[in-house]
Amino acid sequence: MEKYGLLGYPLEHSFSKNYFNRKFESEHIDAEYVNFEIPAIKEMKSIVKENPNLRGLNVTLPYKTAVIPLLDDIDEDARLIGAVNVIAFGKGVFGRRKLKGYNSDILGFRQSIAPLLNESHRKALILGTGGASKAVFQGLKQLGIASTFVSRTAKDFCITYEEILPKTLEQYTVIVNTTPAGMFPNVNDCPNIPYQLLTSKHLLYDLLYNPDETVFMRKGKAQGATVKNGLEMLLLQAFASWEIWHRKE
Repeated sequence: MEKYGLLGYPLEHSFSKNYFNRKFESEHIDAEYVNFEIPAIKEMKSIVKENPNLRGLNVTLPYKTAVIPLLDDIDEDARLIGAVNVIAFGKGVFGRRKLKGYNSDILGFRQSIAPLLNESHRKALILGTGGASKAVFQGLKQLGIASTFVSRTAKDFCITYEEILPKTLEQYTVIVNTTPAGMFPNVNDCPNIPYQLLTSKHLLYDLLYNPDETVFMRKGKAQGATVKNGLEMLLLQAFASWEIWHRKE
């Protein structure tokens, strides 16, 4: 039986395990998908060693960047954004397995948000500066949308939440939350933006999907904004993961 899995910590919010195991059952695939909830990325070495039937991994917070030094190679998208969320196991030299990292975030996000965009969506604010934010930046860039990162503290090439002014939101009509603010179990949290300034011209996209409607989305919807969560993006990433694991290179 082939084995696939998810690396991360914590994993109680994980979608992947149920999704893939249902897929395996419905399509009569002799495989299982398990959660590898590890408190330190160095433990991945033991997971690989102890699971010789492991064929592929997904990677989630907080290890999308930390996992890179443990890999033999990464593809161009992963290199571009400095984060990996898919690992494929191939054949290396002397019978050793070769681990190559990929990033399906760009594809999943781009395909998910594209149908919601219109002519008024020219600029975007990306809330957060982690690995997922870089994938969102590249996905928006590929769609012709210029983006600015928003950080809680002053950083190069970013603005802070306090610098989001009325004139800012007149120009930036797409807002993407890549932070964990509002994720289960902290469902009452939300990014600190001036929601009262949002309008029906705004599009709010939350990478979170648990709960299915975050406070960020709910406050945007109350102002007439279009809102969407990250579940479809996650599905598209799952499709891409399966294709990557079975790609012949």
